[in-house]
Amino acid sequence: MPPQPPAPPVFYSFPTTDVLVDSLANFVVKAQRDAVEKRGKFTIALSRGSLAANLRGLVGQENVQWDKWEVFFCDEAAVPLESEDSNYHSNILSFLSDVPIPPSQIHTIDPSLLDDLEELADQYEKQLISHFAASNAARYPTFDLMLLGIGIDGETASLFPGHELLSERDAWVAHLDDAPRGPKRRITMTLPVLTHCYRAVFVVSGSEKADMLHAVLDKPEEGLPCSRVRPASPGLVFFFADKDAAAQTQYPPTAFRWIDNEKEAKEAVEAAQRKLARRLAEERGEEVQE
Repeated sequence: MPPQPPAPPVFYSFPTTDVLVDSLANFVVKAQRDAVEKRGKFTIALSRGSLAANLRGLVGQENVQWDKWEVFFCDEAAVPLESEDSNYHSNILSFLSDVPIPPSQIHTIDPSLLDDLEELADQYEKQLISHFAASNAARYPTFDLMLLGIGIDGETASLFPGHELLSERDAWVAHLDDAPRGPKRRITMTLPVLTHCYRAVFVVSGSEKADMLHAVLDKPEEGLPCSRVRPASPGLVFFFADKDAAAQTQYPPTAFRWIDNEKEAKEAVEAAQRKLARRLAEERGEEVQE
């Protein structure tokens, strides 16, 4: 049986960043509940920067099974864990320090290997293999949730446009020493890992991200790294954006609700497309067929 094509992206637009933060927290908790019910644990991969700040809504949430969380990082700079450039550190500041996840279930790089990028990446990949091998016979690890950001050039994790790492198909974790911005030396999960999760969620806020969100959702043929994150069936990809970030995007937004599978995602996107078509027809003064 041929593989199913990826489900279409689901796009949620929120009137303010605060509403986005609350809705994202609600989504993460539901994803955790779904994962624990089905697989007994919740594996999540986190990103750096503004994405980490938007996770503050998780603090104080009720009915969270923090002891079931296994936290990994989509990418990491080759810097000490206490550095401001550390993905781990940014997430500690935003929420990890305020929730009772057992420290042994927060999986960081080995700081003793910072001078050897290849070893640093290999050691982090071994952590993934150790965690996923027993329960996952697939070619790549399958995270329950990967939380991703959109960089100013359309990069995500540390996968940059035009970089050779976009073609990596064997390694789960790769290293680079030529990042165009920020710390040059990093490790990153590879594109096949990002496209084999159950749910990938991009989170964007602020008017400075409006051009790039428009390019990612409205011009997927340009092949930006963010546009290429389309999880294989049965995986789903979601975009959470505040009003400012969504200002230029033409891709139709879906009313925020929990979507559990590919069929629901497809139906939600088709409904949003019909709603947009009706609105555009009305603006042109055309008669709308129901």
